[in-house]
Amino acid sequence: MPRLIEYDAAPPEVRAVFDAIKAARGVPDVNNFWKALAVDPPSLKRTWDSLQQVMTPGALDARMKEMLYLAASMAAGCAYCTASHTAAARRAGMDEAMFGELLAVVGMAAETNRLAEALRVPIDPDFD
Repeated sequence: MPRLIEYDAAPPEVRAVFDAIKAARGVPDVNNFWKALAVDPPSLKRTWDSLQQVMTPGALDARMKEMLYLAASMAAGCAYCTASHTAAARRAGMDEAMFGELLAVVGMAAETNRLAEALRVPIDPDFD
């Protein structure tokens, strides 16, 4: 089991990132991902900074970004990220119908991706 760095035991640079996460998310504590990543303070800060930049609403709104993150997490087989981003997508407005369709798309993509790879289908010239 990885070592989790709790706020009270964290060095100042980790506490600063934890404080930023708590303020941005309006939560009393950071989740275990951040506590585990805190074993390497530079990686913790870089990851938080990058996540904020990528997940800020832009051309895609917060719900769409969370649903895309969820789909990528499912495809990668990361149980922690799937759980975390399911919760985040629900908070951003994903309802049961959306979740059901997302599951269908992720499952269909997994099936057709494997078929295309197994059959070694050449890429159509129109796709380039």
